Amino acid sequence: MFAIVKIAGQQFKVEKDQTLYVHRLQQEEGASIELNDVLLLDNNGQVSVGIPTVTGVSVKAKVLNHLKGDKVIVFKKKRRKGYRKLNGHRQSFTKIQIQSIEA
Repeated sequence: MFAIVKIAGQQFKVEKDQTLYVHRLQQEEGASIELNDVLLLDNNGQVSVGIPTVTGVSVKAKVLNHLKGDKVIVFKKKRRKGYRKLNGHRQSFTKIQIQSIEA
């Protein structure tokens, strides 16, 4: 059984006991969250597609921890003009574990 769920503006294919990294969520570590934006549900070959979401289906997940991703370097340069800009960015992520898919 798997589902396609919308989390923080992105779509993820999730299964039971799967861990994944999503954009930073507001819940604290150890909290349980319920995801109701289920776009598709596959229950052993029976596929349910939502318009836009499947009703009566929810996915329960647990927030494991918050962390930052790798640093991304942004370097801009224009040749022969003396123009150089260096900038960096680290994205904040939340690691969650899918506990159950309830249909």
